[in-house]
Amino acid sequence: MLATIATILAVLVGAAVIVMGTVPFWAPRAAAGFGIPDTPVDDRTFRAWLTVKGMRDIGLGVLLLVVLIAGTPHLLGWVLLAAAVIPAGDAVIVLRSNGPRTTAYGVHAATAAVMLAISTLLLIT
Repeated sequence: MLATIATILAVLVGAAVIVMGTVPFWAPRAAAGFGIPDTPVDDRTFRAWLTVKGMRDIGLGVLLLVVLIAGTPHLLGWVLLAAAVIPAGDAVIVLRSNGPRTTAYGVHAATAAVMLAISTLLLIT
């Protein structure tokens, strides 16, 4: 039962990460909410950075879904555990750039925590 719940949550995380990755392409101003203060949304260099971040997120979401389809729940747990480094790193980036703590902890660190919780459920079942 826990494995099924964790698998469903992993599907939702994978899909959400893909959706978040598309935001820089259709709503770059919304993607600027990453948490780095004073980001010039109209700046070409910053938009390029948002695109890189978006592609990273899409790639991660697709990877999670591929492992979900082709792998075992245990493997998915390990991949989710490893992937939790990404939102944890994003939280550190926001904090180091003097961004809002609410974004660092409430978005990025919370995402990492959810991924850790799901991976734990997948690894223990």
